[in-house]
Amino acid sequence: MTAFADSFRARTGRLRTMALPIVQVAVAAALAWIIATRLLGHDRPFFAPIAVVLCIGVGLGTRRRRVWELVAGVSVGVGVGDLLISMIGGGAWQIALVVALAMAVSVLLDGGTLISLQAGSSAVLVATLLPPGGTGGVDRMVDALVGGLVGLVAVALLPANPAALATRAIRELLEELSAALEAAATALRDRDPARAAEALERARGSQGTVDKYRDTLLTAHEIAALSPLHRARRDRLEAFATAAEPLDHALRNARVLLRHTVAMIEKGEAAPDLLADGMAELAGTADRLREELAAGTPPLLTRKALRRAAARLDPVPLPPLGFSAHVVLAQLRSLAVDLLEATGEQHAEALAAFPHRAATRAS
Repeated sequence: MTAFADSFRARTGRLRTMALPIVQVAVAAALAWIIATRLLGHDRPFFAPIAVVLCIGVGLGTRRRRVWELVAGVSVGVGVGDLLISMIGGGAWQIALVVALAMAVSVLLDGGTLISLQAGSSAVLVATLLPPGGTGGVDRMVDALVGGLVGLVAVALLPANPAALATRAIRELLEELSAALEAAATALRDRDPARAAEALERARGSQGTVDKYRDTLLTAHEIAALSPLHRARRDRLEAFATAAEPLDHALRNARVLLRHTVAMIEKGEAAPDLLADGMAELAGTADRLREELAAGTPPLLTRKALRRAAARLDPVPLPPLGFSAHVVLAQLRSLAVDLLEATGEQHAEALAAFPHRAATRAS
């Protein structure tokens, strides 16, 4: 029952998150239908609400590109379908020919995936359900444009909060990073290679979280640009954009760290407290960075905590370390640099957080 309750809470949480996009799609689809039927006089303007669904969607993506890809796909599919079906009639082989040619033309036009798929599906509709010829093809192109424009207006007038979108996405990313470091610290203290290997497998699947974060940032910037209600939030989005690449590097370094943590435990290398303590400390700074970015405040406390962590990761003299332990320490230092850069520090300033290394370079 506990697992079911957790699953149910997670699903209702996702529903709350997607409530506004769902309302946007529903209202805008109805408006697009009304405009196409009552103002333009089209009998069956199904491409208008379809365009709304593809334009707004219930996920995240580049909405303006979707609109133009949709319009291009419909135009190619309907144009090729109307032309060929009026000449060769309908049937199985005609459908195959129409779909193949419509998608081929979209590829030659340097179209994206959506253009090719929409061209093929539009050609199928023309070949199977719609009478070719006349003004039907033009009407369907107009319907797609109407739906796309209505979708963009809905995004502008009923916008999601771009800062809230970015906050949710970076929270997931930083939770992955924190969980990887905490698991590594626990596995190293307990000398548990299975736990470290399990954390490594999870970390290897975290690249999708980074990609999702980048897509979310792109959408958040689009909303801020389109919506007059959220243009004031553009400056806040810059902090999220600054953190994107360093956090990508941090997760990659965490995977290397975990791989060598597994090797270090399996080979029985000495594991000074410096390593596990450093992992736990950096996990805490990731959590603090998440909180400060979510609150919209400059991550100054995170930066101070990272500088303290960096100084502890740069002891003189170094304790005796095996090969894998040396790699783990190097990755911890790289992670500290990545996180400092995620707070907005320049690379040279982040490197200067390691006093002994900085002195060695200066000499």
